[in-house]
Amino acid sequence: MGLDAWLVLGVIVVAVLLFVTEFFSIDVVALLILSSLVLLGIISPEEGVAGFANPATITVAFMFVLSAALLKTGALQLMTPKLASLFKSNYLFGMISLVLFVGFTSAFVNNTPVVAVFIPVAVQIAHTSNISPSKLLIPISFASIFGGVCSLIGTSTNIVVSGVAMKNGLPEFGMFEMSPLGLIFLVIGTLYIAFIGIKLLPDRSVAEGFKSSVSFRDFLTEIELKEDGAFTGQRIMDSPIVKELEMDILEVRRNGQKYGLPPGDMVLLSGDVLKVRCNVEKIKGLKDLVKIQSQSAVSIGEEALNNQGMTLVELVITSQSSFEGKTLREIDFRRSYRAVPLAIRHREEVLHEHLHEVALKAGDVILAEIKTHHLTELKKQETHHESPFLILSEEGVMDFKKKRFLFVLTIIGAIVFLAAFNLVNIMIGAIAGTAILVVSKSITMKEVYQAIEWKVVFLLAGALSLGVAMQKSGLAAVIAGSLIDSLGEFGPIAIVSGLYLVTALLTEMMSNNATAALLAPIAIVTAQSLDLSPTPFLMAVTFAASASFMTPVGYQTNTMVYSAGGYKFTDYFKVGWPLSLVFWIVASILIPIIFPF
Repeated sequence: MGLDAWLVLGVIVVAVLLFVTEFFSIDVVALLILSSLVLLGIISPEEGVAGFANPATITVAFMFVLSAALLKTGALQLMTPKLASLFKSNYLFGMISLVLFVGFTSAFVNNTPVVAVFIPVAVQIAHTSNISPSKLLIPISFASIFGGVCSLIGTSTNIVVSGVAMKNGLPEFGMFEMSPLGLIFLVIGTLYIAFIGIKLLPDRSVAEGFKSSVSFRDFLTEIELKEDGAFTGQRIMDSPIVKELEMDILEVRRNGQKYGLPPGDMVLLSGDVLKVRCNVEKIKGLKDLVKIQSQSAVSIGEEALNNQGMTLVELVITSQSSFEGKTLREIDFRRSYRAVPLAIRHREEVLHEHLHEVALKAGDVILAEIKTHHLTELKKQETHHESPFLILSEEGVMDFKKKRFLFVLTIIGAIVFLAAFNLVNIMIGAIAGTAILVVSKSITMKEVYQAIEWKVVFLLAGALSLGVAMQKSGLAAVIAGSLIDSLGEFGPIAIVSGLYLVTALLTEMMSNNATAALLAPIAIVTAQSLDLSPTPFLMAVTFAASASFMTPVGYQTNTMVYSAGGYKFTDYFKVGWPLSLVFWIVASILIPIIFPF
């Protein structure tokens, strides 16, 4: 092994240590890799920066944008009440439906933003279904991995390996080339979570650091049933307000009469005003239920719930506030602060007065809804010396935009269709699709820049330059030769199995994209040395680089749910090692069959 190969090996060892210890962020490590290889004279400056212009890097960047545009329509939030209802009626069926839905979505939308959207959705489902969020969040992360390997655009790892293949003169992966084995993984993974993993998952409450300090405290508010519909004509115990959202109805006002703590068999009618006790998450859940209807069937705090572009804010009344002793009506709260009051957290546990006639006191918390673009002005008012309130929390409410959703879905569908039939290159399709979305004002250029995960872009560029260095220095050939010498006597199937195992274990310790870029060149050289098709070897790397289930650091979605679910490091190993073992066995058997040598 020559000096250059030893130098590259040294760079790899240092890079792996930095990835594992997370001493530096992954993008910084990628830049260190790139600059080190150039300064050592192993690759040229042009080869060092070529990773930024690689089709894989560019495709990944623009796929983040397409995913963001779809999520911006608020379509996924509509599933919250439906999934919550499934979990309450049949827990097993609800879990299977959740995993399959996340998996299917992740096959066409990058799984990182999908999981980011589903974390608060899962927490809300958990609270409305009386189950622990820790029972849902790891399954969501794993489901996104299952779905991510079902298509080329499901995860950036697939595109990285395809890009390495193209750089070595091989054909790029087809849009659904991985689908046969990917769908098998999805089915096996779903069944494992539903019948085995669910028993191994911890039953733990949400980590305190994830919860807003006030988002789960109780408020008192009033809900008026505006018209006949899903909320009227049925008993209180059967109403979605109680059955799905589990709000406590403290009082019903009807035709001037008050019914305190009404019985569960009381039938709700149009025009009833319900005084309820609930938290912010349940109010958001009520908004999600209303979104499904064309017109608002209820109003809360004298305001309809079908407003668009709103943010929920919680305002605490300060001591010596000008609000103290006055009602919301007296201070003209809505006009003065351009905010709609929805509920009040008062000192007393139960309020008997009309909500808008309650005299406010220091320490009371007002839950209000404000147009998102007015939030900055509200924050400015908060900074004034004599501000009557402080903002405790804020949370945007995603509105479902049906026309925009259908338009964005059509664009993404067209890109997938054209790429699947090799009519348009996937990179060009992603760029063109982004341009169309910007021109149509479905997404702004500012949102384009914000949507791109720049850390991933830098990581890909650095990792791809490392792959070039491994081949130029001969290190890839040396490692491939060692792999053949160790497993060659057992045949190519054993080599594929060994390559999968090495990739899977390395992925548990460092970035999946870095692992894929590191081992894909070795897979290609190994296949060339054996005079066999490189496809099964590359597929072993592709699937294994995504199959990270045993640690929270191997795959970014596992890391995302770590704190949100209140997990421990050992929770991942306990749930993940049987699944990793099953996937290894299945891959070792089926890859040579589906992707013959």
